[in-house]
Amino acid sequence: MVQDSTSLPPATGPTSAGETAAPVSVAVPPSPRWVLPARVAAAVAGGLALFTAFPPLGWWPCAPLGIGLIAASLYGTRPRRAAWLGYLAAAVFLFPTLAWVRSIGDDVWFMLVGIESVFYAAMAALAAFVFRLPAWPVWFGGLWVAMEWARSLVPVGGFPWARAAFSQGQSLFTPYAALGGVPLVSFAVALSGGLAAMAVLTKGRVLRRALPLALALVVPVLGYAVPRYGDEGRYVNVGIVQGNVPGRGMYALGDEPAVVLKNHANETKRLAQAVREGKLPKPDLVILPENSTDIDPYRDATAREIIQDSVRDVGVPTLVGAVVAIGDENRATRSLVWDPVTGPGAYYDKQNLVPFGEYTPFKDLVLALSTRAQLVGRQSVPGDRPGDLKLGPVTIGAVNCYEVAYDGTVRDTVRAGGTPLVVQTNNASYALSNLPPQQLAMSQLRAVEHNRAVVTAATTGISAYVTPEGKVSWQSRELVAAMNVVKVPVRTRETLATKVGALPEWALMLMGVAAVGVAAWRGRRREDLMRNE
Repeated sequence: MVQDSTSLPPATGPTSAGETAAPVSVAVPPSPRWVLPARVAAAVAGGLALFTAFPPLGWWPCAPLGIGLIAASLYGTRPRRAAWLGYLAAAVFLFPTLAWVRSIGDDVWFMLVGIESVFYAAMAALAAFVFRLPAWPVWFGGLWVAMEWARSLVPVGGFPWARAAFSQGQSLFTPYAALGGVPLVSFAVALSGGLAAMAVLTKGRVLRRALPLALALVVPVLGYAVPRYGDEGRYVNVGIVQGNVPGRGMYALGDEPAVVLKNHANETKRLAQAVREGKLPKPDLVILPENSTDIDPYRDATAREIIQDSVRDVGVPTLVGAVVAIGDENRATRSLVWDPVTGPGAYYDKQNLVPFGEYTPFKDLVLALSTRAQLVGRQSVPGDRPGDLKLGPVTIGAVNCYEVAYDGTVRDTVRAGGTPLVVQTNNASYALSNLPPQQLAMSQLRAVEHNRAVVTAATTGISAYVTPEGKVSWQSRELVAAMNVVKVPVRTRETLATKVGALPEWALMLMGVAAVGVAAWRGRRREDLMRNE
């Protein structure tokens, strides 16, 4: 890759004694015409390759390949050009990866991709500096982690979807999750891609190219060296219920009141009947999805009786997903423990809420500008504690749908004693899109990150059981009623990632940002020396 021309300080010509040297301009030859189109092509190809790494395609080696192509497109450019190339690559990547957002509206889809691509543009502009340093793939990987951290934080609570690590639900890179969580997996993927790019871009002898290429292959292979955790001899039978819903898109719950509740109550009864007939083992607990009742059981006696009847029939504590009223104006998305004898008890309220889905940011302004924002209705309020809930013989870790993408929320739930992890989700508005398989890949990564089995119950699918090693042991089809009982290991040993929390992420980010500072300082110092010569 030919580097862009850079401005040089004025040179001086020969002078006679006593005369001041006059500046002599030095013409910098322009880059060949093919360089810019080649950069654009590499950025586009990188974005497309990165997209194919994510489910449902799941071609995980394409993640380092895509990031390597993006790095190659940026190498040797000035920050301004790097920024728009980074934005282009991000847009090409994010438009298909986040295509599920179209269920809400094409305008929301375009807006989300436009905003998220800005983070990639900023990262690319900073990367233009670190490419001047030795071992630049390391610093580039740190900047990639910093970019994913930033967009997971802002705006309005962040959007941690489509991080590079979430393309690695089960791959050679996945074991790194047990050491440093999702950020370390993203770093390893970016580092491997950067090293592959360095091998292509390096000039000189074959050996100089061979070393970074060898290292690019070594990075994923080293995942095998990460310690594995064995079973601890304790298991629990978990019933999973997927009741399905009648509608589609933004009207997935249908128009008939309580139809979603009845579907899940009936499927719970079908599970109970299968157990009595010996077709399934008796569960120790049962998991229903988020929004498994479309009627608030606290305020509606009929809804409460329907749930009680089905839970009594299955005969074990059941986790029910409900949207419940909080006062007259607010609501909460709740994971509610329902006992077959005593009824509703302990609960967990979702902490990470979906903007424009469960609440309206900047409410007064947005409601005045958009009629779609009124679809939110009553505003959800977030919970303020982890989802450790006593359910039968275990303390489960309740994680609600969107929250599985948030590192801190899942980690706090595990630290509070949650095992196995339980993800209740309602993907009905996004059925048959690429959202359900992407969310399942996140559960796979969380299982390895925290050495916990993950059980997912979804209204329309994908319901699943993921082993602590990240393997999908059972999953349902979409848009059908389904139920099963799975034997799940109960593990209590914490991984290093669980123990150290966000420390690896901060170390990687600071490393990348510090490298930018060093590169900028060295560049300025070089210019000063050239002026003084």
